[in-house]
Amino acid sequence: MRQAWRHLLFLHWRWDPAEIQSRLPPGLHVDTHDGAAWLGVVPFWMDAVRPRFLPPLPGLSWFLELNLRTYVYASDGTPGVWFFSLDCQQPLAVRIAPTIFSLPYVDARQAGRRPTRENPVARFSSCRNGGVATEVEYETAGPAFQAQPGTLEYFLIERYAFFSRTRRGALREGRVWHPPYAVSPACVHRAEIGLLADNGFAMPVRPADHALVSSGVAIHAYPLRAVAPARGHVGVDAAS
Repeated sequence: MRQAWRHLLFLHWRWDPAEIQSRLPPGLHVDTHDGAAWLGVVPFWMDAVRPRFLPPLPGLSWFLELNLRTYVYASDGTPGVWFFSLDCQQPLAVRIAPTIFSLPYVDARQAGRRPTRENPVARFSSCRNGGVATEVEYETAGPAFQAQPGTLEYFLIERYAFFSRTRRGALREGRVWHPPYAVSPACVHRAEIGLLADNGFAMPVRPADHALVSSGVAIHAYPLRAVAPARGHVGVDAAS
């Protein structure tokens, strides 16, 4: 697949590693930074989504997405992302993505306003049927930079693998390629995060512990492959 992820907001909260581990499938281990697990809420725009060698299609290839994610590693030490959910306004994507990538996509009503020079404040809202609304307003609050290995920023955003589970319970690994993110500190004017409650987590009573914004990157996504059965526990902590 080819696509672009644009105008991303990365909101992250420190979380109890034991709670995160209890929500992971066998074969995955919670990844920590300085002893803490991290739970991330990431709203963004999906642009020009299409299979390789095909052009994007108006009305189908541009849509919004909101994901709830954490950071894990497989038993062979491969670091990656585990998605608790991916809420999306594009019905076709919600039905195709679980088949191609075994990812937990969910239908949602979504709306957004991209940032512009005239109005740099972005807006994003999302709500499932019967769910709790997520609404954010944010803007860039500093110069852009690339995260360096060993930093918290690198741990949170420079991930090039994700894991998913098939309907039969088999663990799969998907790889993506993109240039490193250019990120900036985010000024968050409003953050109502119902997505956590929708996924069975306690609603945070404090602002995000870490907030970044990025104008985005172009993505190449590759087919899933089977994850080898665990043969022992390999410890990985990106910065501890």
